Amino acid sequence: MKRLWLILQKRSSGTNYENSRLLEASRDLGLKAEIILHPTVDIIVAKEGRRSIRVKNKIVDIPDIMIPRTGSGTGYFGFAILRHLERLGVKTVNSSVSIENTKDKLYAHQIFAEQNIATPKTMLVKHPINATLVDKEIGWPAVVKIMAGSYGKGVYQVTSKERFQDFMDFAHGIKSDEAIIVQEYIDTAPGQDLRVFVVGDKVLGAIKRSSSDGSFKANISRGGKAEIYPMTDEIADIALQVTRSLELEVAGVDLLFGKNGFLVCEANSAPGFKGFEQATGIDVAKEIIKHSLEKK
Repeated sequence: MKRLWLILQKRSSGTNYENSRLLEASRDLGLKAEIILHPTVDIIVAKEGRRSIRVKNKIVDIPDIMIPRTGSGTGYFGFAILRHLERLGVKTVNSSVSIENTKDKLYAHQIFAEQNIATPKTMLVKHPINATLVDKEIGWPAVVKIMAGSYGKGVYQVTSKERFQDFMDFAHGIKSDEAIIVQEYIDTAPGQDLRVFVVGDKVLGAIKRSSSDGSFKANISRGGKAEIYPMTDEIADIALQVTRSLELEVAGVDLLFGKNGFLVCEANSAPGFKGFEQATGIDVAKEIIKHSLEKK
Protein backbone atom coordinates (compact mmCIF):
# COMPACT_ATOMS: atom_id res chain seq x y z
CA MET A 1 0.00 0.00 0.00
CA LYS A 2 1.39 3.40 -1.00
CA ARG A 3 1.87 5.97 1.74
CA LEU A 4 0.95 9.64 1.57
CA TRP A 5 1.94 12.46 3.86
CA LEU A 6 -0.24 15.52 4.13
CA ILE A 7 2.27 18.17 5.26
CA LEU A 8 0.91 20.92 7.53
CA GLN A 9 2.59 23.66 9.47
CA LYS A 10 0.08 23.31 12.29
CA ARG A 11 -3.43 22.05 12.82
CA SER A 12 -5.88 24.84 12.11
CA SER A 13 -9.64 24.87 12.49
CA GLY A 14 -9.80 26.87 9.25
CA THR A 15 -8.37 23.98 7.22
CA ASN A 16 -9.96 20.99 8.98
CA TYR A 17 -12.45 20.49 6.14
CA GLU A 18 -9.76 20.21 3.47
CA ASN A 19 -7.56 17.95 5.60
CA SER A 20 -10.45 15.60 6.41
CA ARG A 21 -11.56 15.44 2.78
CA LEU A 22 -8.05 14.67 1.52
CA LEU A 23 -7.60 11.91 4.10
CA GLU A 24 -11.00 10.47 3.18
CA ALA A 25 -10.21 10.53 -0.55
CA SER A 26 -6.83 8.90 0.10
CA ARG A 27 -8.42 6.02 1.97
CA ASP A 28 -11.07 5.59 -0.75
CA LEU A 29 -8.33 5.31 -3.38
CA GLY A 30 -6.27 2.78 -1.42
CA LEU A 31 -3.60 4.99 0.13
CA LYS A 32 -2.32 4.95 3.67
CA ALA A 33 -2.43 8.66 4.50
CA GLU A 34 -1.42 10.60 7.57
CA ILE A 35 -1.01 14.20 8.63
CA ILE A 36 2.56 15.27 9.36
CA LEU A 37 3.21 18.59 11.11
CA HIS A 38 6.53 19.83 9.82
CA PRO A 39 7.66 21.23 13.23
CA THR A 40 7.74 17.57 14.38
CA VAL A 41 10.12 16.57 11.57
CA ASP A 42 13.91 16.41 11.81
CA ILE A 43 16.13 15.77 8.81
CA ILE A 44 19.67 14.41 8.82
CA VAL A 45 21.65 15.06 5.67
CA ALA A 46 23.77 11.95 5.20
CA LYS A 47 24.44 9.19 2.71
CA GLU A 48 21.89 6.96 4.45
CA GLY A 49 19.27 8.88 2.49
CA ARG A 50 15.98 7.10 2.96
CA ARG A 51 16.56 6.65 6.70
CA SER A 52 17.35 10.32 7.24
CA ILE A 53 13.92 11.48 8.43
CA ARG A 54 12.68 11.52 12.00
CA VAL A 55 9.13 12.34 13.07
CA LYS A 56 8.60 12.97 16.77
CA ASN A 57 12.16 11.72 17.35
CA LYS A 58 11.58 8.37 15.63
CA ILE A 59 13.20 7.26 12.38
CA VAL A 60 10.44 6.67 9.84
CA ASP A 61 10.15 5.34 6.31
CA ILE A 62 9.66 8.11 3.79
CA PRO A 63 6.30 8.29 1.99
CA ASP A 64 5.64 7.65 -1.67
CA ILE A 65 3.71 10.90 -2.09
CA MET A 66 3.45 14.12 -0.14
CA ILE A 67 0.97 16.96 -0.46
CA PRO A 68 2.19 20.15 1.22
CA ARG A 69 -0.66 22.29 2.54
CA THR A 70 1.56 25.01 3.99
CA GLY A 71 1.13 27.51 1.14
CA SER A 72 2.20 31.07 1.81
CA GLY A 73 3.08 30.10 5.39
CA THR A 74 5.96 27.90 4.21
CA GLY A 75 9.16 29.15 5.81
CA TYR A 76 12.79 28.12 5.61
CA PHE A 77 12.33 24.99 7.71
CA GLY A 78 9.30 23.89 5.72
CA PHE A 79 11.11 24.33 2.43
CA ALA A 80 14.10 22.40 3.78
CA ILE A 81 11.88 19.41 4.56
CA LEU A 82 10.14 19.50 1.18
CA ARG A 83 13.43 19.76 -0.74
CA HIS A 84 14.96 16.94 1.28
CA LEU A 85 12.08 14.60 0.52
CA GLU A 86 12.03 15.65 -3.14
CA ARG A 87 15.72 14.76 -3.43
CA LEU A 88 14.87 11.33 -2.09
CA GLY A 89 12.39 10.79 -4.89
CA VAL A 90 9.11 11.48 -3.09
CA LYS A 91 6.41 12.63 -5.49
CA THR A 92 5.34 16.11 -4.38
CA VAL A 93 2.12 17.96 -5.24
CA ASN A 94 2.86 20.93 -5.28
CA SER A 95 6.65 21.10 -5.56
CA SER A 96 8.80 23.33 -3.38
CA VAL A 97 9.71 25.41 -6.46
CA SER A 98 6.09 26.10 -7.35
CA ILE A 99 5.21 26.98 -3.73
CA GLU A 100 8.13 29.41 -3.59
CA ASN A 101 7.12 30.96 -6.93
CA THR A 102 3.61 31.51 -5.62
CA LYS A 103 4.43 32.60 -2.08
CA ASP A 104 6.27 35.73 -3.22
CA LYS A 105 3.42 37.81 -4.65
CA LEU A 106 5.72 40.26 -6.42
CA TYR A 107 7.78 37.49 -8.02
CA ALA A 108 4.57 35.79 -9.16
CA HIS A 109 3.47 39.03 -10.84
CA GLN A 110 6.89 39.39 -12.46
CA ILE A 111 6.39 35.91 -13.94
CA PHE A 112 2.88 36.88 -15.11
CA ALA A 113 4.25 40.01 -16.80
CA GLU A 114 6.92 37.94 -18.55
CA GLN A 115 4.18 35.61 -19.85
CA ASN A 116 1.92 38.51 -20.93
CA ILE A 117 -0.76 37.54 -18.41
CA ALA A 118 -3.01 40.49 -17.54
CA THR A 119 -2.82 41.62 -13.89
CA PRO A 120 -3.51 44.80 -11.93
CA LYS A 121 -0.62 47.27 -12.09
CA THR A 122 1.70 46.34 -9.21
CA MET A 123 4.46 48.24 -7.42
CA LEU A 124 6.96 47.29 -4.71
CA VAL A 125 7.25 49.91 -1.99
CA LYS A 126 9.87 50.36 0.69
CA HIS A 127 11.00 52.83 3.32
CA PRO A 128 11.45 55.72 3.04
CA ILE A 129 8.02 55.88 1.41
CA ASN A 130 7.61 57.75 -1.85
CA ALA A 131 3.85 58.28 -1.63
CA THR A 132 3.95 60.75 -4.51
CA LEU A 133 5.28 58.07 -6.85
CA VAL A 134 2.54 55.65 -5.74
CA ASP A 135 0.00 58.43 -6.27
CA LYS A 136 1.28 58.95 -9.82
CA GLU A 137 1.74 55.30 -10.86
CA ILE A 138 -1.12 53.50 -9.05
CA GLY A 139 -3.62 56.10 -7.84
CA TRP A 140 -6.42 55.76 -5.29
CA PRO A 141 -8.05 53.71 -4.00
CA ALA A 142 -5.24 51.15 -4.01
CA VAL A 143 -4.79 47.67 -2.59
CA VAL A 144 -1.86 47.12 -0.22
CA LYS A 145 -0.55 43.58 0.33
CA ILE A 146 2.15 41.99 2.39
CA MET A 147 4.13 39.46 0.36
CA ALA A 148 2.92 36.22 1.93
CA GLY A 149 -0.66 36.78 3.03
CA SER A 150 -3.48 34.27 2.44
CA TYR A 151 -7.19 33.78 3.16
CA GLY A 152 -7.66 37.53 2.70
CA LYS A 153 -5.24 38.38 5.50
CA GLY A 154 -2.52 40.95 4.93
CA VAL A 155 -4.60 42.70 2.23
CA TYR A 156 -5.86 46.23 2.79
CA GLN A 157 -7.52 48.99 0.83
CA VAL A 158 -6.32 52.59 1.14
CA THR A 159 -8.29 55.49 -0.28
CA SER A 160 -5.86 58.40 -0.39
CA LYS A 161 -2.21 59.42 -0.39
CA GLU A 162 -2.51 60.58 3.22
CA ARG A 163 -4.07 57.32 4.43
CA PHE A 164 -1.40 55.36 2.54
CA GLN A 165 1.36 57.33 4.26
CA ASP A 166 -0.25 56.72 7.66
CA PHE A 167 -0.67 53.00 6.94
CA MET A 168 2.93 52.58 5.81
CA ASP A 169 4.26 54.42 8.87
CA PHE A 170 2.16 52.12 11.06
CA ALA A 171 3.29 48.97 9.23
CA HIS A 172 6.92 50.04 9.36
CA GLY A 173 6.65 50.57 13.10
CA ILE A 174 5.42 47.00 13.60
CA LYS A 175 7.84 45.21 11.28
CA SER A 176 10.37 47.39 9.53
CA ASP A 177 11.62 44.71 7.11
CA GLU A 178 8.19 43.63 5.80
CA ALA A 179 8.03 43.74 2.01
CA ILE A 180 4.85 45.37 0.73
CA ILE A 181 3.30 45.75 -2.70
CA VAL A 182 0.66 48.19 -3.90
CA GLN A 183 -1.79 47.34 -6.68
CA GLU A 184 -4.34 49.31 -8.59
CA TYR A 185 -7.87 48.74 -7.35
CA ILE A 186 -10.12 47.13 -9.97
CA ASP A 187 -13.59 48.61 -9.43
CA THR A 188 -15.55 46.88 -12.20
CA ALA A 189 -17.24 44.45 -9.77
CA PRO A 190 -16.46 45.56 -6.19
CA GLY A 191 -16.41 42.75 -3.65
CA GLN A 192 -16.56 40.03 -6.31
CA ASP A 193 -14.02 37.74 -7.95
CA LEU A 194 -13.69 34.31 -9.51
CA ARG A 195 -11.93 31.34 -7.96
CA VAL A 196 -10.88 28.86 -10.64
CA PHE A 197 -9.70 25.44 -9.47
CA VAL A 198 -7.01 23.61 -11.43
CA VAL A 199 -5.65 20.10 -10.83
CA GLY A 200 -2.89 18.96 -13.15
CA ASP A 201 -3.74 20.33 -16.57
CA LYS A 202 -7.45 20.07 -15.85
CA VAL A 203 -9.64 23.06 -15.01
CA LEU A 204 -12.29 21.70 -12.65
CA GLY A 205 -14.55 24.74 -12.73
CA ALA A 206 -15.09 28.23 -11.39
CA ILE A 207 -17.10 29.91 -8.67
CA LYS A 208 -17.99 33.54 -8.23
CA ARG A 209 -17.22 34.74 -4.73
CA SER A 210 -19.11 37.74 -3.36
CA SER A 211 -18.44 39.66 -0.18
CA SER A 212 -21.29 39.51 2.32
CA ASP A 213 -20.23 42.45 4.48
CA GLY A 214 -19.46 45.24 2.00
CA SER A 215 -15.72 44.50 1.98
CA PHE A 216 -13.70 44.52 -1.24
CA LYS A 217 -12.44 41.04 -0.24
CA ALA A 218 -14.61 38.11 -1.31
CA ASN A 219 -12.81 35.20 0.40
CA ILE A 220 -15.08 32.34 1.48
CA SER A 221 -12.93 31.94 4.61
CA ARG A 222 -14.08 35.36 5.82
CA GLY A 223 -17.77 34.85 5.10
CA GLY A 224 -18.00 35.41 1.35
CA LYS A 225 -20.77 33.71 -0.64
CA ALA A 226 -20.03 31.27 -3.47
CA GLU A 227 -22.00 30.34 -6.56
CA ILE A 228 -21.06 28.29 -9.60
CA TYR A 229 -19.88 30.35 -12.56
CA PRO A 230 -20.07 29.21 -16.20
CA MET A 231 -16.72 28.05 -17.53
CA THR A 232 -15.46 29.68 -20.72
CA ASP A 233 -12.42 29.13 -22.91
CA GLU A 234 -11.05 32.50 -21.78
CA ILE A 235 -11.25 31.59 -18.10
CA ALA A 236 -9.75 28.13 -18.64
CA ASP A 237 -6.92 29.48 -20.81
CA ILE A 238 -5.96 32.15 -18.25
CA ALA A 239 -6.06 29.69 -15.34
CA LEU A 240 -3.79 27.22 -17.17
CA GLN A 241 -1.42 30.01 -18.21
CA VAL A 242 -1.09 30.95 -14.54
CA THR A 243 -0.53 27.43 -13.20
CA ARG A 244 1.95 26.53 -15.93
CA SER A 245 3.92 29.75 -15.46
CA LEU A 246 4.22 29.11 -11.71
CA GLU A 247 4.73 25.33 -12.17
CA LEU A 248 1.70 24.58 -10.00
CA GLU A 249 -0.18 21.29 -10.23
CA VAL A 250 -2.93 22.11 -7.75
CA ALA A 251 -4.05 25.72 -7.55
CA GLY A 252 -6.81 28.14 -6.84
CA VAL A 253 -6.49 30.99 -9.35
CA ASP A 254 -8.25 34.22 -8.43
CA LEU A 255 -9.50 36.41 -11.28
CA LEU A 256 -10.88 39.95 -11.13
CA PHE A 257 -13.55 41.33 -13.43
CA GLY A 258 -11.77 43.96 -15.51
CA LYS A 259 -13.34 46.39 -17.94
CA ASN A 260 -11.77 44.59 -20.91
CA GLY A 261 -11.58 41.04 -19.62
CA PHE A 262 -10.30 39.13 -16.62
CA LEU A 263 -7.22 40.12 -14.62
CA VAL A 264 -5.22 37.72 -12.48
CA CYS A 265 -5.27 38.75 -8.83
CA GLU A 266 -3.16 35.87 -7.52
CA ALA A 267 -2.76 32.10 -7.32
CA ASN A 268 -2.80 29.88 -4.24
CA SER A 269 -0.69 26.74 -3.83
CA ALA A 270 -2.76 25.34 -0.93
CA PRO A 271 -6.24 26.62 -1.74
CA GLY A 272 -9.27 25.97 0.39
CA PHE A 273 -12.01 24.14 -1.47
CA LYS A 274 -14.96 23.82 0.92
CA GLY A 275 -16.92 26.60 -0.79
CA PHE A 276 -15.97 25.29 -4.24
CA GLU A 277 -17.12 21.74 -3.48
CA GLN A 278 -20.37 22.94 -1.95
CA ALA A 279 -21.16 25.28 -4.84
CA THR A 280 -20.20 22.93 -7.68
CA GLY A 281 -20.64 19.41 -6.33
CA ILE A 282 -17.18 18.56 -7.70
CA ASP A 283 -15.08 16.20 -5.56
CA VAL A 284 -11.90 18.29 -5.43
CA ALA A 285 -10.19 16.09 -2.85
CA LYS A 286 -10.61 13.00 -5.04
CA GLU A 287 -9.24 14.88 -8.08
CA ILE A 288 -6.15 15.93 -6.10
CA ILE A 289 -5.44 12.42 -4.83
CA LYS A 290 -6.04 10.86 -8.26
CA HIS A 291 -3.58 13.33 -9.80
CA SER A 292 -1.03 12.56 -7.07
CA LEU A 293 -1.25 8.84 -7.82
CA GLU A 294 -0.98 9.34 -11.58
CA LYS A 295 2.00 11.71 -11.40
CA LYS A 296 5.18 10.17 -12.75
